Amino acid sequence: MTLSILDLAPISSGGTARAALLNTLDLARRAEASGYRRYWLAEHHFAPGVASSAPAVLIGLVAAATGRIRVGSGAVQLGHQTPLSVVEQFGLIDALYPGRIDLGIGRSGQRRAELAAKAPPTEPTFGAPASASPVSGEVAPPAVDGEAGRVVDGLLIPPPFDWSRLAAHPHLAFQASLLQQPGARTPDFAEQIDEVIAFLTGEHEAHAVPGEGAEVELWILGSSGGQSAQVAGERGLPFAANYHVSPSSVLEAVEAYRQAFKPSKALAEPYVIVSADVVVAADDATARELAKPYGLWVRSIRTGEGARTYPTPEEADAHVWSAEDLALVKDRIDTRFVGTPDAVAERLRVLRRVTDADELLVTTVTHDHADRVRSYELLAGAWDGRS
Repeated sequence: MTLSILDLAPISSGGTARAALLNTLDLARRAEASGYRRYWLAEHHFAPGVASSAPAVLIGLVAAATGRIRVGSGAVQLGHQTPLSVVEQFGLIDALYPGRIDLGIGRSGQRRAELAAKAPPTEPTFGAPASASPVSGEVAPPAVDGEAGRVVDGLLIPPPFDWSRLAAHPHLAFQASLLQQPGARTPDFAEQIDEVIAFLTGEHEAHAVPGEGAEVELWILGSSGGQSAQVAGERGLPFAANYHVSPSSVLEAVEAYRQAFKPSKALAEPYVIVSADVVVAADDATARELAKPYGLWVRSIRTGEGARTYPTPEEADAHVWSAEDLALVKDRIDTRFVGTPDAVAERLRVLRRVTDADELLVTTVTHDHADRVRSYELLAGAWDGRS
């Protein structure tokens, strides 16, 4: 199977973290039964609607609940931890579940600081008073600044989202300060990756126990053609590119990675996984209904509030959208794959063809757990011809 899953352990409106985590364990078992290749857990903090705040802990629980599927992080944010602590955590899990663990790493801390430095001096403002019609399903909001993006061989590449305003939000800066010890300095990302590799291979002057010699598969995740793609390529590591988070730069990211690639002990040639947001149902109308809350959820993330508990379709219908808010979520709404199994599978094949991805990493969030499970099962059937 060339499909894998990214799970945020979403907390639904009216639900609890406990319920979300139990749902994750259930979904992982069902994903394994459906033939998915990997099951990755995200790392998010201060998000009322996300229970995946400690991926290493959750990975251990998912690995224990399954028997064959690879389990990993998408991604550990290395800016919040030391390379040693990460290697020890994943080395411990690998000692119990050898050959099944993926260590996906991102550079969130450094990236946030770089973007914040580019932000305008005025305090960012989001969420103007409501004055527009609701957004639901795949209804496309107005274009951002008159731009509609471009279509590359059937794949929509929307205009870029301005992350600098969000990165400079005072609330996010405060949260970032809580993720590190006071006065702590995050080293250069490339240096940190080299240290992770040295600990894993036993080439470091200190020895990580457990961790040294672990069979973990090391991945780099990135949203642009910047340092993450460069580091992954230069060190001959597999690379995960985010179409679902930053669709405007996915082609730039995979191209930069391939251009920088040098063969290593891990890989003889580049290996790419590309992510996508997906909702599948038996018919289009049901899929669009299940997809309604997504825009409202993305809005909560991009206004700096942190992902809210995932709304019901009825709660989504009740929200009145401003033009500014519609523009805020447009690229994510436009690039979500919503529909019947065969229709979504075909659109995913376009994504794979255009990016030349070796695998796709799909993430699905719906309010009801049963709908999310069914979406993944239907997609797996359509992807390998069982539908």
